[in-house]
Amino acid sequence: MRFDPTTDYPLGTHRPDLVDTPSGRPFSELTLDAARAGNVSADDLRATSGTLALQSEVARAAGRGQLADNLARAAELVGVPDSEVLEIYTALRPGRSTAAELEEAAVRLDAIGAKLTAAFVREAAGVYADRGLLHG
Repeated sequence: MRFDPTTDYPLGTHRPDLVDTPSGRPFSELTLDAARAGNVSADDLRATSGTLALQSEVARAAGRGQLADNLARAAELVGVPDSEVLEIYTALRPGRSTAAELEEAAVRLDAIGAKLTAAFVREAAGVYADRGLLHG
């Protein structure tokens, strides 16, 4: 059955077959009873790239473009270590980075396939340059 972002939301209710977990457990096994019994781990509950991409489609279909873009970037970053995401987040704070440092971050993101996030970093660098918010 094909995914329809206008009718299949919420995914867990209408299309649980499309919701995957990092641990590989079926979504249907993630119940309150299973959690109470200690049979649900943090790996079962984290969002996956595939689920975030579907959520992005839902947001776009609902006319929420910025949210859709954010979810699409989040889908790209699922496999990136938290420390690297935090490093990039910190680098994006106004006055923290040079244009070269932000480009370096964008190149690293491109290398791991996070093209949307790399474009976002480059866009931020351009805005920071225009507004005098780059370091140095």
